[in-house]
Amino acid sequence: MASLSSAGIGSGLSVESIISSLMSIEKQPVTKLQSQQSSYQSKISALGTLKSGLSALQTAAKALTPAIGQNATAAFSAYKASLADSTIATATAGSSAVAGTYSLEVTTLATNQRLALGKTYSAGDPVLDFGSDSSRTLTITKGSNAVDITLESGQNTLAGVRDAINKAGAGVSASIVTDTGGKQNLLLTATTGGTAAAVSLSGTAEFIDPAAPGSPIAAASAFSETLAATDAVVKIQGISIATSGNSISNAIDGVNLELTKTGSTTLTITRDTSDLKTKVDSFINAYNSLNSSLKSLGAYNTTTKTAAVLNGDASLRTIQSQIRGSLTNVPASLGSSSIKALSDMGISFQTDGSLKLDTTKFDKAASANFADVASAIGAYGDAMKTTTTNLLDTSGVIASRTDGLNSSIKNLDRRIEALNSRLTMIEKTYRAQFTALDTTMASMSTTSSYLSQQLSILSNMASN
Repeated sequence: MASLSSAGIGSGLSVESIISSLMSIEKQPVTKLQSQQSSYQSKISALGTLKSGLSALQTAAKALTPAIGQNATAAFSAYKASLADSTIATATAGSSAVAGTYSLEVTTLATNQRLALGKTYSAGDPVLDFGSDSSRTLTITKGSNAVDITLESGQNTLAGVRDAINKAGAGVSASIVTDTGGKQNLLLTATTGGTAAAVSLSGTAEFIDPAAPGSPIAAASAFSETLAATDAVVKIQGISIATSGNSISNAIDGVNLELTKTGSTTLTITRDTSDLKTKVDSFINAYNSLNSSLKSLGAYNTTTKTAAVLNGDASLRTIQSQIRGSLTNVPASLGSSSIKALSDMGISFQTDGSLKLDTTKFDKAASANFADVASAIGAYGDAMKTTTTNLLDTSGVIASRTDGLNSSIKNLDRRIEALNSRLTMIEKTYRAQFTALDTTMASMSTTSSYLSQQLSILSNMASN
């Protein structure tokens, strides 16, 4: 008998449907293992969320931790400067400033010396008398420093002289101005202010007098001073200070002044806690974000009887405990401090486990005893930095738990692979069995048809 081309043809049975139903039952252990894998992957993803939150908290904690060898007061000290009349000067205060009020009287502003060539020329006119020489020297002297500028015959214009001076770096800036009649003049301006920056000119260079071309003017007398160099003079608390520029640094500890006009005013230096509060706010926000993640990932809904992905997970409880402990356990370094607990400076825990900053209480504590507030912030910041660093370490709870879950997933992969191999053999066996059954039933059906035919023939013969 020829073999059957498709299971069930011979018997009329729905063989594929029967085998599919049987294999569905056989695959239940694989489905269960795959569900376990999915659960483990979800836990790994949740741990990744906690790792991100811990990293953000670690960064915020580092911002509250003084550098090695630096005390907290110096690390967090900041000051702001204000002037009763801000048109007289501007001021900035650094961390080394001292709070206080200072009288300020600007008597004189520093000015940059200006020189102008005594004669004017039309654009492109020759301005230097070279005589029989091919070059002349213009010497610019500033204090004890003299710069010789060689002027070639090809530079015999105001533009040529200007460019040669600017290129020399002699402490002056040269520029050309043009009057309403189109005549040009050469201006020299000292690049720095104060009497020490005043310059003089000399050398062999001689300038042509348009009115008397045969009587050139020596460089020393060719220029006239249009603005004399002056030093800035300012009185601070009655003490007179002279400086070559209008920028004054550290005449008052940690304070930089920029003088803008003469007059008297009052300078006030006060402690500025805004930057420190910003850092504390960032820390609180990072903590609250992590706290929210810990609560949601470990939650249990009593109404729906459903548990979050890390509900009951030991790693989550460890993180919660250590993070909370970093802020509730008083650091040993604060043993003699007037500020020990976070609540002493306006930072308190809420009923949901989050933190909140009372800025009024914080400002009051900082104003009364900044050193102790700074020390407390630094101590708690350092404690949290240590805790988060340990939790995030390659041997910490996050990494260890993640490694364990990945190992479990790999083990499940091997078990699933083995089961799938077994299922392939089982399905093959089922198909062989049903093929044999189908063949047998087809044979029986053929025999039954033959017997029916023979009986029918015999019946017909008997009736005849």
